[in-house]
Amino acid sequence: MCEKNTNPEDESVEMVSDDSDSDVSMTDSESSDNEETINDQNETIESEDEPVEDEEEDEVIKAIRRNAENKRDHPPPITTEDFITDISFHPHEDIIAIANIVGDVGLYKYTNEENTLMESLESHTKACRDVEFSYDGKIMFSTSKDKSIMLTDVQTGKLNRFYENSHDVPVYCLTVLDENLFATGDDDGMVKLWDLRERSDKQIYRIKRNEDYISDIITNESKKYLLISSGDGSLLTVDLQNRKFHMQSEEYEEELTCLGIFRGETKLVSGSSKGKLYLYNWNEFGLHSDAFPGPKTTINSLVPITENIAVTACEDGNLRATHLFPHRHLGVVGQHQLSVENVDICNTGKFIASSSHNNDVKFWNIQYFEDFEKVSHKHKKHERKKDLENNLPSSKLKNASDFFSGLA
Repeated sequence: MCEKNTNPEDESVEMVSDDSDSDVSMTDSESSDNEETINDQNETIESEDEPVEDEEEDEVIKAIRRNAENKRDHPPPITTEDFITDISFHPHEDIIAIANIVGDVGLYKYTNEENTLMESLESHTKACRDVEFSYDGKIMFSTSKDKSIMLTDVQTGKLNRFYENSHDVPVYCLTVLDENLFATGDDDGMVKLWDLRERSDKQIYRIKRNEDYISDIITNESKKYLLISSGDGSLLTVDLQNRKFHMQSEEYEEELTCLGIFRGETKLVSGSSKGKLYLYNWNEFGLHSDAFPGPKTTINSLVPITENIAVTACEDGNLRATHLFPHRHLGVVGQHQLSVENVDICNTGKFIASSSHNNDVKFWNIQYFEDFEKVSHKHKKHERKKDLENNLPSSKLKNASDFFSGLA
């Protein structure tokens, strides 16, 4: 439409040119009267043509503006020079910690308008693999391929406590359990429990039942069980209160990569290297009660958004939302160009952040998930492929039907 020249002034030029070439002579008064008549005709043409053109263009412009000029409702991306290994939101403030492969941790203050690097901590000599905050947010825990564990004062940036050789092999993951206890797992399947009240740098409990790396460690509010997923494909359960082995599942034919607790702490969910979500009833950790297949790509991390909805970080570069009860893929929350390795949710629940192999951290506004909980998904047929490709409001991409809905 924009390529066409429909300017009435061009028509006016053509009409004047035609009259000037006419063999009929006119007096000055006749010429003046004729010009007035032509101008009146041109005004009539303008009044008739312009509203139609404006009306047609107006709908297109409105649709474009709805998709291109939305106000920013989330912080801008953070791009780093080094590969990002983990991210963690502060439990009370608008701060996110970003760990990298050279052993440093950056603390960023985030807003919808900008992100500010507050401090860069040179924490470890090798890759920092996990970073977490204490429950009160005063201490930052980090662990590394150099086998060390560091506790850093968030306000001052000073080292609070240091465990130099905490494991015999590189540490893979760390989880803060309460104000005193934290747990770590390493590349060989060793799990250790630590108590900050102990003056020595020795663990208070250790267990090795897995034959591959410990991918995730989690517990619930009652702290009765410690649940541990592993690259060997098994789920290990430790009686945390009595500090003893409880049970171990049979090995799956895929790695168990991440864990989450849902449904009022009655369900445990594990992601896998084949894109499946395994669901366990609480206290029945020997065998899953249900399995929900997704796209055939590794789920590297997951985060509970509500009691029923999980967002998974996938190797194909997508963040996907899944309604677990009943099972239904809701769609794509956001996307990166490369594999998404980590995902976390902020203290208010308004944003999630994700990091990828592209050395970037992106933020996604997920407030709309509150409305999903009010919608019944039962007794409806859904196309799995269509649901997997559906772009949710936070996605950088728009569904074609959403764009053209304004033109109807």
